[in-house]
Amino acid sequence: MKLVYDVESRPKFHQLIVFAFQQVLAIMAATIAVPLIVGNGMSTAAALFGAGVGTLVYILFTKHKSPVFLGSSFAFIGSMSAAFAGAVSIQAGYVGLILGAVFAGLVYVAFAVLIRTIGVSWVDKLMPPVVIGPTVAIIGLSLASSAVSNLQVSSCTGEKTQWAVLCGLIALLATMLCSTYGRKHAKMIPFIIGILAGYALATVLTLIGNATGNAALQIIDFSAFTALTANGVNLSTFFAVPDFSFLEAAKGFSGIDAAYIGTVAVAYIPVAFVVFAEHIADHKNISSIIGRDLLKDPGLDHTLLGDGIGSMVGAFFGGCPNTTYGESIACVAITRNASVATITCAAIECIIIAFISPFVAFISSIPACVMGGVCMALYGFIAVSGLKMVQKIDLDDNRNLYVISTILIAGIGGLSLTFGKITITSIACALILGIITNKVLSKEAPAQDQDESSN
Repeated sequence: MKLVYDVESRPKFHQLIVFAFQQVLAIMAATIAVPLIVGNGMSTAAALFGAGVGTLVYILFTKHKSPVFLGSSFAFIGSMSAAFAGAVSIQAGYVGLILGAVFAGLVYVAFAVLIRTIGVSWVDKLMPPVVIGPTVAIIGLSLASSAVSNLQVSSCTGEKTQWAVLCGLIALLATMLCSTYGRKHAKMIPFIIGILAGYALATVLTLIGNATGNAALQIIDFSAFTALTANGVNLSTFFAVPDFSFLEAAKGFSGIDAAYIGTVAVAYIPVAFVVFAEHIADHKNISSIIGRDLLKDPGLDHTLLGDGIGSMVGAFFGGCPNTTYGESIACVAITRNASVATITCAAIECIIIAFISPFVAFISSIPACVMGGVCMALYGFIAVSGLKMVQKIDLDDNRNLYVISTILIAGIGGLSLTFGKITITSIACALILGIITNKVLSKEAPAQDQDESSN
């Protein structure tokens, strides 16, 4: 792919601010969704801060060579819930969140040390393009139902409505038109334009709905702004320190014992092994986009250290272990902006936004349907990136067809395995099945019998 901004490129300052904010919008929905799903008073602002700090750590360890943003990992939602469920208090649960992230991060560190010792050549042998290509496609396709579900729902009422679909499709259409036919500057910020177009329409419909009492037209939930302005916006409400996880954890150490630490370890460590496979898939994907093998330079050991240490630091502030985000990678692919400076600026913006209440309120108020429309493009590009890896594979060879079909069907079908509190996600199951199928069929097929007519 021909990039507009390469990895080392530095856009002008005013452009950098805008490009970075687009990355923030791309990762924002998923990043704040994790603490909302887990509940127990977890702060979305703290999650944004944790994602920003974690990304800066990742960029440091990858020597400014990998344009990837880290955000809250959905894979650890069950682990985080288990940390709260097994705790004697909410505050002790926050201790569990931090300990769990440390356990998961140490798994990454152990992998990094191992890879530093034995190299990465085994990765290409274990996961060649015939395996990694359809797996990357599955990462995008597995998110399709999430995008479509959000597309149909009003954030105000929680009900499905055709007006929500309209807002989402307008956001998608504006994104596609800007990315395809827009001038140079518009092509660089299609998601900002798309989200603003969808938000503007949703605002008009919501105001009409409020005035007429028509619930179907009420798309945006403005409660975040209402709470902010209840007593008038002043310095005490404009700037607010997020509810960082370590502040809550400091109150809960008295409720921690060896049994609880063991429970947290069992909840987190196996999931880290599963996310390791997705880490490789994401870096294979971004490598194909930027035309550089990140598993060799800066090296898989460096990306793992960045991800693992970044998760520890991110959870210390936001409670959520971080992971490389497909949305960020798709944003790089669509805008052709692989500048690590942009990712760095996006991380800094997340950190700053976490303290500015109106920004947090605005981001929280973006309707799910608008993000659903934009995510149709984001997730679609992840899927297409994986399919592009398959282009050069010989599909006349049945061995390749079986590997690809096994991964696609297992992933799209949602095959997952649960052992107690541990769940192997559909992506991980698909990847594991693909690896096994590829190894089983890797032996040379027996030579065909000669045509009897030649005898």
